[in-house]
Amino acid sequence: MSTAGLSRRRAPASSNHDPDGSPAPSRTNSMNSQQPHSNGGTIHHAGSAFAGGSKIAYDPRDLDQDAGEEARTGGKMPRLTIMEEVLLLGIKDKQGYLSFWNDNISYALRGCILVELALRRRIALVKDPNRRRIPIAERIVEVIDDRQTGETILDEALKMMKSQEHSKMGINSWIDLLSGETWNVMKIGFQLKQVRERLAKGLVDKGVLRTEKRNFLLFDMATHPVADVRTKESIINRAVSLLTATTASVPPSALDKEGTQCRVLRAVCLVCAAYAASVLDNAFGRLGYDEREAAFGRCDEILAEFVVWPFGAAEGSGVSGEGTAAAAARRRQAARIGAGSSVSGRDSVLGLVQEVKKESLGDEDPSFELIAGVLEVLSKLDSLL
Repeated sequence: MSTAGLSRRRAPASSNHDPDGSPAPSRTNSMNSQQPHSNGGTIHHAGSAFAGGSKIAYDPRDLDQDAGEEARTGGKMPRLTIMEEVLLLGIKDKQGYLSFWNDNISYALRGCILVELALRRRIALVKDPNRRRIPIAERIVEVIDDRQTGETILDEALKMMKSQEHSKMGINSWIDLLSGETWNVMKIGFQLKQVRERLAKGLVDKGVLRTEKRNFLLFDMATHPVADVRTKESIINRAVSLLTATTASVPPSALDKEGTQCRVLRAVCLVCAAYAASVLDNAFGRLGYDEREAAFGRCDEILAEFVVWPFGAAEGSGVSGEGTAAAAARRRQAARIGAGSSVSGRDSVLGLVQEVKKESLGDEDPSFELIAGVLEVLSKLDSLL
């Protein structure tokens, strides 16, 4: 009697011993052992469901590649990208769609794409000694590693940037092109289409959202309500913990899992991008009015320290273009002092800067410098739109 597909034979527990009690050669060991190749090398067999008691078949070459990627980037990749986390903060839990009045999120998500690629060490700024004379948002971007990331949108943007390296475009130019904000008809093809919908479908594939069809008067529209509430709650808790911390050390509850690549800078980018995308207030539902205002003020302070390069050089920065956001933040801070609110949390912000500097490659880390440029562009989002 034959069955369709592949079936696995289960050997009895006593099959590893001969009748006289002596151990017999294991079939598992023979399957996973190295065999000589005709040209003198050896063949490493792929792991099987028998190997080491594992339940999933694997290729050892994939494990070696993952280990090499972690060593190169400084840790494991998180489950969700920054774009997905920002989108998840903006999506209504039960309705499954974004606010119709939010004009900022589309542009902010394009900036998050550059941030995620920089964090994964795929893109960076060109190491030109004269770049310091140029505003940070206009410095030239280059691709330093064109290998795929496994995320469709990231790979599409990376391929596009690789094909246009000869154009030598800056950070703000790339965000404009990916958003379709250009008057050049020859560049309109660089716009990434349906980013929000594609990110939402990616979250559906990861089990965070689900797909439903809702009727909006004259037409039906696919919506994506939250299916995994715990994932969204963890993002909210991280954002709130970071913006309400009262100590110089970064609270562990504000960070992703231990071993995650650049988890402190990822936390900073999450709150700054969510702030620029006008979805950060969705995380403050359980905070009172004064606490919300204090959290927004803390986000202003964090943004002011991370839109300059090196990070934390906001005070007295003499570089052209880098003092604008810092000066605006100081004006907002002075306004809060005039209104009678206390300026607290400065030590917490400085502690955050120190932890991020530990994750960088020094003052000449072109990938982190690119992130500072993206945050500088996003900090002016309201005036741009």
